[in-house]
Amino acid sequence: MRHSTPTLLGLALLTLTGCGGAGPYGHARTYEALSAEEAPLAATEAASYEEVRRGGSHYAGQTISFFGVVRHLETAEDGTTTARLEFRTLQPRNLCADETRSSCRVTVSERAGGAFTALLHLRPQDQSGQARVAPGSLLRVYGTPTAEHDEDDGPILEVSYYRHWPHAQYVTTGAAVRMRR
Repeated sequence: MRHSTPTLLGLALLTLTGCGGAGPYGHARTYEALSAEEAPLAATEAASYEEVRRGGSHYAGQTISFFGVVRHLETAEDGTTTARLEFRTLQPRNLCADETRSSCRVTVSERAGGAFTALLHLRPQDQSGQARVAPGSLLRVYGTPTAEHDEDDGPILEVSYYRHWPHAQYVTTGAAVRMRR
């Protein structure tokens, strides 16, 4: 594959839009972090779901990152949203409907790996409308585990940053029957 050197105008446009060519929903062959996501991603400690669930206090004060599909949302009067999620694993390569990047969708495991809870403050654009965070949305959360567990014995994360994909903007590995790589 041949890569061309980006022009200064192209770099300026990427900087202004805050994301690469994959757009806000990561329409690319592999996962691409948003520019706003780079700092939390760099601060993330590698930890599996089970490691955090079994020994959350070991990760106190450390930033970890989980992908999860939203199952339930509650917003408190102080603006904190409690999101109950099902843990999913990011796939190394996204599924694509055809050869174009725009047909690719961030791909996570079809099977849930367990429950967890995220405590976060939703951005205004994620609170209403068709693209709002809702049951079925995919979130990538960056946060620190609390010492407590939720009602399903899953870890609870206090989230400092999140990325959101509405239901139709990501797929699970179950879509492999109709999409190709």
